[in-house]
Parts: sequence; structure tokens; C-alpha cells
Amino acid sequence: MTTVTSPLAGRAIGLAAVPDPVFSGAMVGPGTAIDPAREPSVAVSPVDGIVVSLHPHAFVVVDRQGHGVLTHLGIDTVQLNGEGFELLVNKGDTVERGQAMVRWDPAAVETAGKSPVCPVVALEATADSLSDVVETGDVESGGPLFSWQ
Repeated sequence: MTTVTSPLAGRAIGLAAVPDPVFSGAMVGPGTAIDPAREPSVAVSPVDGIVVSLHPHAFVVVDRQGHGVLTHLGIDTVQLNGEGFELLVNKGDTVERGQAMVRWDPAAVETAGKSPVCPVVALEATADSLSDVVETGDVESGGPLFSWQ
């Protein structure tokens, strides 16, 4: 079992509330989403593992069980071309849960006309393989978001 923790502080809103049909329809995979605090922050790794994909606006960490977790910082933030995002790790790095991954500012994302909502998705998973999914309430960085069989 893999416990996936929150990459940032904010309010859990669930995938259905994400303003993007690909995420809200769970086409990428099941999970939840965080509406982050509007202040400069650092997104951290939600699991121990290896960074297999890394972009300024998104990263994937795969744990020892082969579970890949996508953290997407905001919606349509790829259109910002990395502006306002600072990578703190490299693709291929081994990281620990809670390790700093990307420095960013959700308020600046919102000012740029994009949603700062952050989907946290279990890649190649089924909805029934997740349990204890947090979809409401405040979450701390490093707090539990869901468990994955």
C-alpha cells in the first residue's frame, strides 16, 4: 500500500471540481486536487521514489511499488512556459516524501489568468484501487491525500 501525501498546503476540492475536463473526468487517473494557499510556496514530493517526469508546471514520482503520482501545478500552466516556476530537482533523481520539488507562486499563476488548482493523480490506477481519498477540508503539505493498493 502506498500513502500519497499532499505536495502543498491548501484546501482539498476533489478532482470533479478541477476546471479542466481531462482532470475532472479522471481521464489521467483517479486522485484528488488541492486549491493551494495564495502565497509563494514549494511543492514537495508526495511519495518516496524516482522523478520520472519533470516540467516547471508538473512532475511525476514513481515509488518502489511502481506507482506513479502526477502533481500538476495549476491548470493550463504549461502556457506560462516555465515563468514563475523554479525546478529544485532533476529528472532521474531519487527523492523522499516531503522533499522540495518546485518553487512557485499560486497567486502569480492566478494573476496570469490560470487556475492555481493542483490535481494529484494516481497514474495507471483504477478508482477502486484508491481509498481514504481526501476531497474536502484543509490539508497541510505532507498530510495524507489517499492510499493506493
